[in-house]
Amino acid sequence: MKGMRRKDRSVTQKAAKSILNIGEYGVLSTVSDKGEPYGVPLSYCVIENSIYFHSAVDGEKIEHIEKNNKVSFCVVGETNVLPSKFSTEYESVIIFGEVDEVHDVAKQKALEELVHKYSPEFAEKGLAYIKESSIETRVFKISIKHLSGKTRK
Repeated sequence: MKGMRRKDRSVTQKAAKSILNIGEYGVLSTVSDKGEPYGVPLSYCVIENSIYFHSAVDGEKIEHIEKNNKVSFCVVGETNVLPSKFSTEYESVIIFGEVDEVHDVAKQKALEELVHKYSPEFAEKGLAYIKESSIETRVFKISIKHLSGKTRK
């Protein structure tokens, strides 16, 4: 893996983790068995040093993961377009890791964390929804192998 080209814009691991934790969504990038790239935006949560996301029981991203579990995940934090400078202020994080499906306690914990992140004011209703839809839901964990963050402010 190549290093970051603009090292002057890199952020500390602590700052990168903060951007990751605060981010609203990320883009999961996979590769098909034919070498075709595929990126899909996801809701996610962070538990310890891993990223969790939920999915339907089948689909293109799952087909890719089952063939090759190495992925990239990108989160873009705050941005501010600077029209007069033909530039943008931004913060972002890129992760490289491996994806595996989780079950039982880990699945439940991740689903609960997603409810608390995205719908804290509806936690009770969300927890009931988890019970109803858990069978039709798969949960995956990205074990972070490399994390880097970048900013221009």
